[in-house]
Amino acid sequence: MTDVHIVGAGIHPFGRTEGRSGLDQGLFATNEALADAGLDWSQMEFAFGGSAAAGNADALLPRLGLTGVQFINVANGCATGGSALLAGYWAIKSGEFDLGLVVGFDKHPRGAFNADPEKSGLPAWYGETGLMLTTQFFGMKIQRYMGLHGITAETLGRVAEKAYENGARTPHAWRREPVGLNVIMSADLVSDPLTKFMFCSPAEGGAALILASDRKMRELGLAGPKVRGAAVRTRVSGSFEVFSPSLELERGPSPTVLASKAAYEMAGVGPTDIDVIQIQDTESGAEIMHMAENGFCQDGEQEELIAAGATRIGGRMPVNTDGGCLACGEPIGASGLRQVYENVQQLRGRAEGRQVEQARLGYSQVYGAPGLSAVAILEA
Repeated sequence: MTDVHIVGAGIHPFGRTEGRSGLDQGLFATNEALADAGLDWSQMEFAFGGSAAAGNADALLPRLGLTGVQFINVANGCATGGSALLAGYWAIKSGEFDLGLVVGFDKHPRGAFNADPEKSGLPAWYGETGLMLTTQFFGMKIQRYMGLHGITAETLGRVAEKAYENGARTPHAWRREPVGLNVIMSADLVSDPLTKFMFCSPAEGGAALILASDRKMRELGLAGPKVRGAAVRTRVSGSFEVFSPSLELERGPSPTVLASKAAYEMAGVGPTDIDVIQIQDTESGAEIMHMAENGFCQDGEQEELIAAGATRIGGRMPVNTDGGCLACGEPIGASGLRQVYENVQQLRGRAEGRQVEQARLGYSQVYGAPGLSAVAILEA
């Protein structure tokens, strides 16, 4: 089987863009990726893409050109982008195709992540029991984790502080101003222990990648990071629970643990080999928990690592170098590919102002409802 490379990467800035639809933003990102690779849409042999709120991704076809290309829509919650990447990876890895596009985009209004069944697609009982996608649920989850592993609220604040510091260095980020720790900790409490600056927001944006086989890359005189490993895993029995003190603490492995192990094995590397890390940070607690689930530390070690600056740019395990979801916001179809876009820039040495020195291996992980994770490992 052939190696798979990312030979083009494009992004539409995240945040709020009045007068530009989600589809417009996906088109922008696609054209940027094609231009980055020096290729034309007519050369694409396949496309995989997804959007949660901005229509089917294949609505791009009339805008790009009706070439008869295979285009498959992907929907996997926040892991839509990571799933589209895996689909494109295997399309080339299998030998069926040599060149193609993966794309994700979205445009969410304010309040899009609440528990209104008409807006969220969730069953009515979810909101009736007091749960919301990124507030009460995650508040309960991190409270339990903090109690079990000795994580303090200040560590949650430090994660957010780092995110906004990195976002201030990133042209495609939404939140481009640093926010100090005192401001974060004293801000309005949303769901104990999480303040408003510790959550991501519904957002807009688009991201696209051009994938090529090793043979096609050489034939066209292109270059780009190699996809060393990519995996998607769903949850197993016992891996998901409502975070009530009355429930047993023992649980099965999370889909993130499963996906990370599969990707490390495929890539032939381990957590200590990774130079730059992008992991799901729907809120500050998610980044902390995913550090352990992806193998970068043991449960409870985050307290000391984050306080010492290990996860900052210049630290030994830089995490979410573009500010992650906290600074960029969360357009569901685009977030997973934004992570990979950032790693492509890092591995190419193009992440001006936030560059991780001598980055050779980049890692990305995105988690999506109702319980799956997508992981990709790139090599410069």
